[in-house]
Amino acid sequence: MFLPFRLLFKLWFALVFGSSMVLLYVPFRILLHKPSRYPAAFKLMKAWGHFLAWAGMVPLKVQREQPLPPPPYIVCINHASYLDIIHAFCLLPDYFLFMGKHELLEWPLFNIFFKDMHIAVNRGNGVEAARALMKAGMAVDQGSAVSIFPEGTISPDAPRMLPFKDGAFRLAVKKQVPVVPITFLDNWYLFGDPEKPLSWGRPGVARAVVHAPIPTAGLGAADVDALRQHVFEAIEAPLRKAYPEK
Repeated sequence: MFLPFRLLFKLWFALVFGSSMVLLYVPFRILLHKPSRYPAAFKLMKAWGHFLAWAGMVPLKVQREQPLPPPPYIVCINHASYLDIIHAFCLLPDYFLFMGKHELLEWPLFNIFFKDMHIAVNRGNGVEAARALMKAGMAVDQGSAVSIFPEGTISPDAPRMLPFKDGAFRLAVKKQVPVVPITFLDNWYLFGDPEKPLSWGRPGVARAVVHAPIPTAGLGAADVDALRQHVFEAIEAPLRKAYPEK
């Protein structure tokens, strides 16, 4: 019954995203040409994210348990939709780098962000994955926040999450920086997998919870498993409350 409306909404969002990406491509190319211009590129990304959230009819409503710590810190977000990237730019005020899947380098136009500024992770290649974590570590050393989807990919069973990988937590412990868990509650049904026409899709308010930072000062390699579980439980709690039947 609602399938035509889902398809219409997804077509509208694709039109908004694609047309705005084409218009902004040249400014982004100029700003991403030199690392000294990355902060300006980040500001443009934030403005674009806010535009997409409102023009795409998926505005964000944020609940913050505590203020964010000063950067650097590691952001861990549940991954259930492409909206997660857009909304991250809407709610995080500090300059940060995204770690995204290696396949993003193959996306037309959008790949410019992961060729230069942000970090593409090839999880199928141990050497390249380690190199990506080293690049993230260098960004932390320079005072930048780093945002990671610890599931590594979009969960096919959203809102239930996939098990978390260790990379984000090993990085946080190594650099002794806090972890900021974030839960996106509604993105999984506001905009499902665009490669599946029958997946969820509808306009609506996207709720997010920015959890209290979890410190890592004094933690070591032996504490990575406990830290990963702590972050998983923090992110999962609002999802279980909102969707107990899932």
